[in-house]
Amino acid sequence: MTATILDPKTALVVIDLQKGIVSLDTAHPTADVVANSVTLADAFRAKGLPVVLVHVVDGAPGRNEAPAGAGGQPPADWADIVPELGPREGDIVVTKRTWGAFHGTDLDLRLRRAGVTQVVLTGVATSIGVESTARSAYEHGYNVTVVTDAITDMDADAHRNSVEKIFPRLSETDTTEVIVALLG
Repeated sequence: MTATILDPKTALVVIDLQKGIVSLDTAHPTADVVANSVTLADAFRAKGLPVVLVHVVDGAPGRNEAPAGAGGQPPADWADIVPELGPREGDIVVTKRTWGAFHGTDLDLRLRRAGVTQVVLTGVATSIGVESTARSAYEHGYNVTVVTDAITDMDADAHRNSVEKIFPRLSETDTTEVIVALLG
């Protein structure tokens, strides 16, 4: 692992830390993921760097073999971002309908207009929303950092595969403590 570097214009992108998702059973406690993401968001805000809060409101159309949810309508607040995270004044809120935060949203345009060259990713689920967003960010030419103690997944093996096999090929990986220290 090489030492993480932060570009002068780096954005924090927080994936799906919303009421309906943080209540799911995960490999690592979502409370820790939320707490670390809040710490990072506060540090980014203090430096005047962009904080992007992404939440999902629907699923992408198309067939798949995965079983549908438990049935019925989710609670009205299912897609609400957890209150301890925000949004705060100046934060960018992105609403997505697919796994990744770039497809079908204006995220790339908003980041480019802000001069952002790097994204730091946190959130749930490691192998779904976080990995899809990391892949797309990499393909869009951003430097990518994934904060390994600020992500989790419903499947421990999928989480481990993303952290050990996928992220090292398209990003730097580090911890909340290191990223906060780099922000100074």
